[in-house]
Amino acid sequence: MEHPMKPSLLPLAVAALAALASPLATAEDGWISLFDGKTLTGWKPSSRGTATYTVVDGTIRGETVEGSENTFLLSEEQFGDFELEFEVKVHDSLNSGVQIRSREKTEADLATTGTNGKPATDLKRFFGPQVEIEASPGQSGYIYGEATGLGWLSPEPQQTPEAEHSHFKNGEWNRYRIVAKGARIQTFINGQEVADLTHEGIYQSHPKGHIGLQVHGIKAGTGPYDVAWRNIRIRPIQ
Repeated sequence: MEHPMKPSLLPLAVAALAALASPLATAEDGWISLFDGKTLTGWKPSSRGTATYTVVDGTIRGETVEGSENTFLLSEEQFGDFELEFEVKVHDSLNSGVQIRSREKTEADLATTGTNGKPATDLKRFFGPQVEIEASPGQSGYIYGEATGLGWLSPEPQQTPEAEHSHFKNGEWNRYRIVAKGARIQTFINGQEVADLTHEGIYQSHPKGHIGLQVHGIKAGTGPYDVAWRNIRIRPIQ
């Protein structure tokens, strides 16, 4: 004989099934794991670029491909205000970064992202705020306007070499923390604050979007270089 499920248990059962169906696991404290350590579930490649992304020893490993433009691995979900944490290790010769609140360009975006008064031509290029990743001494943690036509969003890199620092440990795993709330973006590397940027313009054009893991394009005759991420998690801010 079948016994109907008690009404009081139904919401719990529905929630449990939804959690199993979702590629993202949410902890009781609100943190969402973006990487399960085994697969690229919850991620997708950008439309442009041919660099490769694989899961190696519990990390997402990106490797350069000579002749490729900048390539990104995008979170399938989009986020607005949040706190993001991850660990990263990058080859000393490779420039990399993590995009936040970013998207691929539409026809409408081309008119507003060009330079010298001319519209852009890079349709479907992934663009928006990028948190820099590079060897020390360098500008890791500062915020760049990837393919926006704005260049550095953080003012400090325009004061090089004063903006260069050594918070990023070369050849080692480094802990990043990014807090994006409204027009304000704060970044930390290994517990040290790097950027505290308020930029109304980039917030108006990019109030929410995808997280993106970058493999930068390289010069002919160089590489291959790699960059790896692990322990990627995000906590939305309501």
